[in-house]
Amino acid sequence: MRPKLTTEALCGDDVCGEESRPLRADAQRNRARLLEAAAAVFAAEGISVPVDLIAEKAGVGVGTLYRHFPTKEKLFEAILIGRIDEIVDDARARVDSDDPGAAFFAFLAHLVEESASKRDLIQALMGAGVEIELAVAESKRNLEEAVTRLLEVAQRAGAVRDDVSSAVVLSLVGATCIAADHPHGSAMPQAILTIICDGLRPSHAGSSESLPA
Repeated sequence: MRPKLTTEALCGDDVCGEESRPLRADAQRNRARLLEAAAAVFAAEGISVPVDLIAEKAGVGVGTLYRHFPTKEKLFEAILIGRIDEIVDDARARVDSDDPGAAFFAFLAHLVEESASKRDLIQALMGAGVEIELAVAESKRNLEEAVTRLLEVAQRAGAVRDDVSSAVVLSLVGATCIAADHPHGSAMPQAILTIICDGLRPSHAGSSESLPA
C-alpha cells in the first residue's frame, strides 16, 4: 500500500513556506514516488541503504530527494506517519457502520494484517535508532482517538465488554504483532487475535469461530 499523502506529506521543507503551500502536481508525484520507493527499499535492504538507490528506484535525482527530505530521518518519519494515518482513516470510516461490533472486530483484523505485512519495514526503521516519537505523536493521538470512537460505538451496541479501553485494545493488538515476530509452532497472528476478540466480547455474546472479513 502506498504511503498516505496528507497535506503535510505533500509539503517539503524546502518548497513549502510558512503558509505550507501545497506542492505543484509534478512535485507531488515525485514525493509520492520517493515515499513508495523508500518504503520498498528500506523493507528489503534495511536502513543503511544509500539514498542514491532510493532516488534511482523512484526515478528522480538525488537532489530532488534531498529537496523533499533533507535527512534520512525525515524520510523515515514521513513513511511512518503515512502508515499510521492510513489506519486512522480506516478506523474513522468504520464508525458509522450498521453493525458496530462487526466493524470493530474487522478493524482489529485489518490492523493486525497491516502490521504483519509491514513488519519488515517497521523493523528496519526501528533498527535505525532514530528518535521519532515526537514526530509521530500527533498521528498516534489521532489513532487512539479513532479507535476510542470505534470502540465506544461497539460497546454501546453491546458487542464489546464495557471495561475495555482503546489503550488496552491497541496494546493487545501490539502484543499480537510482537508474537508474530517470535512464532511458537503454528501460532499465527490471526489465530491469536481470534482468541483476543473472544475475550473482548461480553460473556453473554459467546465465542466466534473466525474473525469477520
